[in-house]
Amino acid sequence: MSNKTKNLCSLALALVIVGFIACSYYMTDKTSMIRTVLQLGAIYALAACSMNLLNGVTGLFSLGQAGFMAVGAYVFAVFTIPVSKKAGVYYLYGVADWLKNIELSPFIAMILGGLVAAFLAYLIGIPVLRLKSDYFAIATLGFAEIVRILVASSLFNKITNGSLGLNSIPKFTKVFGLPSYFTPFIVVAICITIIMLVVRSTYGRAFKAIREDEIAAEAMGINLAKHKRMSFIISSFFAGVSGALLVQYLGATTPTTFPIAMTYNILLIVVIGGMGSMTGSIISAFLVTAAKEWWLRFLDVEHYIGGFHIPLMRTGFRMVVFSVILMIVVLFWRRGIMGNKEFSWDGIYNFFTGKNKKKKAKAEAAEGGALNE
Repeated sequence: MSNKTKNLCSLALALVIVGFIACSYYMTDKTSMIRTVLQLGAIYALAACSMNLLNGVTGLFSLGQAGFMAVGAYVFAVFTIPVSKKAGVYYLYGVADWLKNIELSPFIAMILGGLVAAFLAYLIGIPVLRLKSDYFAIATLGFAEIVRILVASSLFNKITNGSLGLNSIPKFTKVFGLPSYFTPFIVVAICITIIMLVVRSTYGRAFKAIREDEIAAEAMGINLAKHKRMSFIISSFFAGVSGALLVQYLGATTPTTFPIAMTYNILLIVVIGGMGSMTGSIISAFLVTAAKEWWLRFLDVEHYIGGFHIPLMRTGFRMVVFSVILMIVVLFWRRGIMGNKEFSWDGIYNFFTGKNKKKKAKAEAAEGGALNE
């Protein structure tokens, strides 16, 4: 395909996506499941892409995503709760003196949440990035649990409000004069674009080299410690931003808002989409969110057919079915939706014209001829 055709197709696709999101706002009400799925899907897409940068692109298996999201969420909440409402929020333990009159802009607070998460990643990265494979995963999982315990600890009651959590957190605010509904989509689009630019840069190629073979990468002059740390910090920054977005969507947060299970859910999104594929993570995030929050909801309600009660269909059965579906996908579709490939018009064109099959057949024929010789 020519570049002109690709550009036209990209423009058309962008218009379709923007048009669909706009229709979801102007043609549905505030309680519509379409709105819920789209907003939550976008937030989880960012969380999954940030995790994929570390797990899929760099090959560092981390389980600390929920911890970094919690950091971003709490930093955002602490600095954006209106001054007039702080007395009501911290009614039991009181609020720290230095925090009483602080109220930041939501966008500044989002960036600050990401920066604090990135700074913590830098600190814990000094020891844990020396660990290999499973041990690195265990260490980051431990970090996520430490964050959850600390925000619930009485030591920080005047900041995090302990087990009571924080409420009165501002919802999404307008950006570029558009309704606040579009804010998460704009923020997520900007963040994922930055992640994609990083992946396609020289740093991204270094990350992939480390994933494939650390010894070979080091032999080529790649500084392993530097690039691992960079990937960990960038991933954590965007995880913090996704946590800030999620807490804006919810309007409140407690220590149980970001359990270890959230890390596993995001990891499942990454695996289903394809390790190393940002496109796959985006598609998977919306599919998984739609399945959990919408399509399988009917399984949580008791049903009768001709007076006969259908067994098992009650509260909680939805997650059982969802888990079985995930197991089937992981067992029989191990590479995920996209594998490690990204969306490309050439790939779509070759798929529909059968050029990939022809190239594969020619390669096999050439290989067979070489063996015969």
